[in-house]
Amino acid sequence: MDPHRLDTARLAQWMAREVGVVPQALEVTKFPGGQSNPTYLLSDGDARWVLRKKPPGVLLPSAHAIEREYRVMAALAGSAVPVPRMIALCSDAEVIGTPFFLMEHMDGRNVWDMRLPGLSRAGRAAHYDDMNRVIAALHALDPVALGLADFGRQGGYFGRQIARWTAQYRATETDRIEAMEQLIAWLPAALPSGLDETRLVHGDFRIDNLIFHPTEPRVIAVIDWELSTLGHPLADLAYHLMAWRLPPEAFRGLAGEDLGALGIPDEAQYLAAYAARSGRAAVDPAQWEFAMVYNLFRVACIRQGVFKRALDGNASSERARDAGSRAREMAELAWRMACGAGA
Repeated sequence: MDPHRLDTARLAQWMAREVGVVPQALEVTKFPGGQSNPTYLLSDGDARWVLRKKPPGVLLPSAHAIEREYRVMAALAGSAVPVPRMIALCSDAEVIGTPFFLMEHMDGRNVWDMRLPGLSRAGRAAHYDDMNRVIAALHALDPVALGLADFGRQGGYFGRQIARWTAQYRATETDRIEAMEQLIAWLPAALPSGLDETRLVHGDFRIDNLIFHPTEPRVIAVIDWELSTLGHPLADLAYHLMAWRLPPEAFRGLAGEDLGALGIPDEAQYLAAYAARSGRAAVDPAQWEFAMVYNLFRVACIRQGVFKRALDGNASSERARDAGSRAREMAELAWRMACGAGA
């Protein structure tokens, strides 16, 4: 039996009881993307919703935190950061096998190719400008005013995250990756000072976790908040900008592309636009390179976890085994970058 198949009869009963909606002939389609929390389009012919759930099987502690996703998106309703409307959270695993939440379906475009094929130079520039606007707006929000003062800890974000992801990696380790061993030793020792700012961070702010307006270069929703917490905005920004350093073939990045010809800002231009919008000073180069290495390490840890779930048979996407197997490649890239930063 497909572990990701939903019991539509029980789901429809839950919707009628908890949401006040009685769907007729409920149809369920699993979205193909995503390596973590399975996500589905629900439709009864008249209305559509999106359901996001924890995957089946044994899960790592604190991973797949759909409850946190629901809470943060509910808190962001009406803010400068657009999110889908939250409808209901179900913590009862008996309904469809794991906890889940239901949210508004956003009618828009989901983009996977950072090069934005099919758009004009001006169109690409406008899309990137709006991405920049949204991430700057996110880091300008006051977590206390949003009711998220307890959504994470104050200060020390990088140190805690390095320890956390090291532990996650050890819990899913399959074969020894020498570059990971080097990074695990280097990152705590190389941590720069002056990284104590605390803001709400998305944790996975990339183009395919944004939904754009159907026809306009405007972000109408930021989705996939599983890794969100209180943390340092530089970590969030560096993760977002990793794509500028990753090749398009293996990692859907922008490295090696003629950005000027495409109308896409380069890394320095994008950083300058963010600084202007956020009112922050120019990024310290040493802090920036460290944040970039940290994020590559973090993604290598995530990919290792995806690979382990694929081996265990409970990964969300059929592409999980291939995506997870790239953990070594990402770690080696991170270590090369760390060596360039003075390892």
